[in-house]
Amino acid sequence: MTGAPLAVRLRPLLAAAKGPGTVVAAVRGDEHLVLCRGPVGERTRFETGSLTKTFTALLLAELAARGEVRYGDRVDRYLPVRLPGPLTLLHLATHTSGLPRLPPGLLARAVRSGWLSNPYAGFSEADLLAALPRTRLRHRPGTRVLYSNFGGALLGHVLARAAGGTGDDYAALLAERVTGPLRLTDTDCDPDRPQATGHWHGRPRPALLMPGLPAAGAVRSSARDLLRVLTALLDPDTAAGESAVLRTALTEVQRPRLSVPRTGSRLCLVWNLRPRPDGALLHHSGGTRGFTAFAGFLPGSRTGLVALTNTAPTPLAPFVQAAYGTLRTLGEPPSGPCGPLGCET
Repeated sequence: MTGAPLAVRLRPLLAAAKGPGTVVAAVRGDEHLVLCRGPVGERTRFETGSLTKTFTALLLAELAARGEVRYGDRVDRYLPVRLPGPLTLLHLATHTSGLPRLPPGLLARAVRSGWLSNPYAGFSEADLLAALPRTRLRHRPGTRVLYSNFGGALLGHVLARAAGGTGDDYAALLAERVTGPLRLTDTDCDPDRPQATGHWHGRPRPALLMPGLPAAGAVRSSARDLLRVLTALLDPDTAAGESAVLRTALTEVQRPRLSVPRTGSRLCLVWNLRPRPDGALLHHSGGTRGFTAFAGFLPGSRTGLVALTNTAPTPLAPFVQAAYGTLRTLGEPPSGPCGPLGCET
């Protein structure tokens, strides 16, 4: 395959974004390409929203590979508070815990203190734990899929405790176990480092603050770093070097854990998996009040795509849908020496 078809296929996605700044990046075999529009570059940091959960999943797999946790461990083994049910780490990582999307009390506090600016800013780690005894599960753990930011945040808190720290050590543990070994120098949860300015309805937004739910949505990253993550997922042996633990973790997050009824999809550790005739497609997206992010990869064709823009998602998420469609076409084999879209001149 040549680089020209890759650029041709990425440019419509770059043009489809409505944000002031957009970066799309792809890997396909030995090809790597990053395209930018607006005042952003391949190292510009974007809020990734729920893409954060894919980092939390990798952290879970890393601790499991070390033997520090097991996927079936009960959450109450690591927490000093009463839980609303028999939750396990795997329940949290597959959105089957039954926890609601947000902790009780968060919305009420956000309306009072910053719904239009920074809705999570007033909700702390202590508030997260205090919400657990007051929570009513939406279903029995393990019986249904229900997307939960509450569950993602709780998973990160538990992992930090399991590794010997406190619940608010998630960011430091992520740096030690994941972003550091993968050399992701643009990736962390720090809202004070330089990043693109997010936009909501055309207006600039302050940097996202999530003191109580960092593992659910606080990671910032760049197209360069996210493409490096996808490259590692596509080739764990090369990316992890001498680290057998990291190789195992990169492989484990891709293993299907359950089937989603009536959709044909499967869930891995956080990653969504869509079976295809030519192999699996794994993907996840994220959004904040100022940013939209997408990442996905096809292991069978060694293809991955990152799409970032600094505007909030809109109804029906057209940018995310366009990114998913672009990834599908990137994974298709070329019909000739220049690919099905022809050669670029």
